Amino acid sequence: MTDETRRWRGWREATERALYGPGGFYLRPEGPAGHFRTSVHASPLFARAVARLLGEVAEELGTDGVDLVDVGAGRGELLAGVLAATAGSGLSVRAYAVERAARPEGLDPRVEWTDRPPRGARGLLFANEWLDNVPVDVAEADAAGTARYVEVSPDGAERLGAPVSGADAEWLARWWPLREPGARAEIGRPRDEAWASAVSCLAAGRAVAVDYAHVRGSRPPFGSLTGFRAGREVPPVPDGSRDLTSHVALDACAAACGGADAELVTQREALGRLGVTGDRPPLALASTDPAGYVRALSSAGEAAELTARGGLGDFLWLTRRVPDVPSA
Repeated sequence: MTDETRRWRGWREATERALYGPGGFYLRPEGPAGHFRTSVHASPLFARAVARLLGEVAEELGTDGVDLVDVGAGRGELLAGVLAATAGSGLSVRAYAVERAARPEGLDPRVEWTDRPPRGARGLLFANEWLDNVPVDVAEADAAGTARYVEVSPDGAERLGAPVSGADAEWLARWWPLREPGARAEIGRPRDEAWASAVSCLAAGRAVAVDYAHVRGSRPPFGSLTGFRAGREVPPVPDGSRDLTSHVALDACAAACGGADAELVTQREALGRLGVTGDRPPLALASTDPAGYVRALSSAGEAAELTARGGLGDFLWLTRRVPDVPSA
């Protein structure tokens, strides 16, 4: 195969085409749930926790009418769960699903389907496993230590391209310097910009990003680019047949919006604050209320999965508060 027929591209362009181009992975009818399991799919406890968070935001804003913007909404599973959890609570939820795929059949008609966050929203903007699928370029240090873009062909073969320059080089120098030949990094600048743009749509409330992530001082030395298909991790090949993902430098995303109002905690801690702990029910309940004990035990198992160290509990939650500024 010649260089011409390989059609070499940077990873950012190749990922964009593979995930969101014609026939792209994220436009397939089965949706993400057909290939991997997020916290949303793992347990309804996750949606209930988001519903509690939404209630907190509504209380802070002093309103019972609040917006919930789900960025990277998949097929609307989280919104459906939150709407169910808030039914009868007195909270009026205006739900927006932000997704590039078409609206799925059977989705609650209260959900507005859109390809971009609504401007002026007041409430909670929630992005669960969205930023890891914002396409980015990959850099690798060559034998002389120069950071170069990694180019890829449709079959997954790679080669080193031009030296990283401009804003990308500045981002690497600040957030992920490559100090040894062979070291690799995902250049997270497009994710910083995507997050800043999403947050800017919020007039008041909180913006939360939840993702596989790392911070400066714990970056993976060879990056984390990988693929997922049918529930299994597979090589990252940009052919549209699989998810392409890499962990997010969430500290850089936080700084892109001004870090003063940002908080980074693990999912274990964030869900614990919202009442999801994984504690087992007291054994005495088994004799006084056997059915209740079984339900509580099942719930504890689901909570344990959501908060497990070495698993979903290690996800990072980036929270940015947007204060309510009264109009003049």
